[in-house]
Amino acid sequence: MQLTEKVALVTGGGQGIGRGIVERFLEEGAQVVIAQRSPLDADLQARPDVAHVVVDLSDSEALADVAEQAAQAFGALDILVNNAGFMAEHHISELPLKDWQRMDAVNVTAPLFLSQAVVAHLRERGGGSIINIGSVEGILTNPAHAAYAASKAAVHGMTRAMAIDLGPLGIRCNAIAPGWITSELSETYLDSKKDPAAARTALFNLHPIGRLGQPADVGDLAVFLGGDRSAFLSGEVIVLDGGRTIRLPTPE
Repeated sequence: MQLTEKVALVTGGGQGIGRGIVERFLEEGAQVVIAQRSPLDADLQARPDVAHVVVDLSDSEALADVAEQAAQAFGALDILVNNAGFMAEHHISELPLKDWQRMDAVNVTAPLFLSQAVVAHLRERGGGSIINIGSVEGILTNPAHAAYAASKAAVHGMTRAMAIDLGPLGIRCNAIAPGWITSELSETYLDSKKDPAAARTALFNLHPIGRLGQPADVGDLAVFLGGDRSAFLSGEVIVLDGGRTIRLPTPE
């Protein structure tokens, strides 16, 4: 087990990528505190190695209390995973200020100031690991994603800067930039296409590895980054996309 006796705080850990991270952390022996506004499902609620902190992550004034509650839940903190995110699609000419502000609050401000709030707790353990969930859209992007892409690019830059500031304190900081990860939302999107089967085939063909990503794939990488086997790795943005972004488009 790679995370035995470690305590992790995971934002938005009840579903999607966050759930994949939480499940892999639990399998590797960690105790996990999930910070999110919505309640946990019955399976997570029943686990003695899972705690829940209720919070609206767009409320920056609540972040210090989140860190304190998380540390009290199991008596320590070793790992922070800034996973929770918000995305709304708007052409740049129609982007509402409120959606820009919410993406900035949840995707950028919350990770930065929650990281700030956990520093003292990580130092009590002699150091620790902060893992930010960025996106391939912080490097490349899609139509109507100006605000989302900007927020994820900010996460990537913030990760590098945090690694420099926190390295002398024994705290490593890295980011995972996932590509297409299967979720209820992504499946609904594919089902909405005129020919869902053809859409899925086309999507599969974009991935040299021959399949789509799963939340557990992100969880596997997060386990490595949170554990001691990555002790010399810091300041990196690791693209996890099955090779999709390295492949140049070619005509059929």
